[in-house]
Amino acid sequence: MDYIYVGDIVNTHGLKGEIRITSEFKFKDTAFELGRKCYIGKNKYEEVIDSYRKHKNYDMVTFKDKKHIDDVIIYKNEPMYVNRADITYEGYLDEDLIGLEVICDGEQIGHVDSILQTNAHEILVVKNGGKHLIPYVEEFIKKVDLENKILEINYMKGLLNED
Repeated sequence: MDYIYVGDIVNTHGLKGEIRITSEFKFKDTAFELGRKCYIGKNKYEEVIDSYRKHKNYDMVTFKDKKHIDDVIIYKNEPMYVNRADITYEGYLDEDLIGLEVICDGEQIGHVDSILQTNAHEILVVKNGGKHLIPYVEEFIKKVDLENKILEINYMKGLLNED
């Protein structure tokens, strides 16, 4: 099974078994779908989502057959995952982009090391000795080739940290 990290269970909420999740996962509507199986903690305990709602900056979830705080308190501070094959999405997951070789005008400039989340858009952190911050928006991304592990970007003056 290919587990995809969707967020962290940070606390419980109320007495009826609801949990509070912090998540930057961009396909939450699919990941937190009613009836979806999810996996919690390093041991990947399987649970089935019974309800989902947004509350402030949190994603609130209850699990099937877990109707009291005592049933879910053990999941506090644990990561939550879903099976990649169970979710449908359009585009790429952040996990797909990490490690891709970044090419600009035929020249390798580094590898995608991480992805920063901002209010405006995601930013690719590209490292190769130095560090480049590339906005993950259509104007800068020419091509994503997961099969060959290559991400091509369009050159724009000032985009790359140049000596």
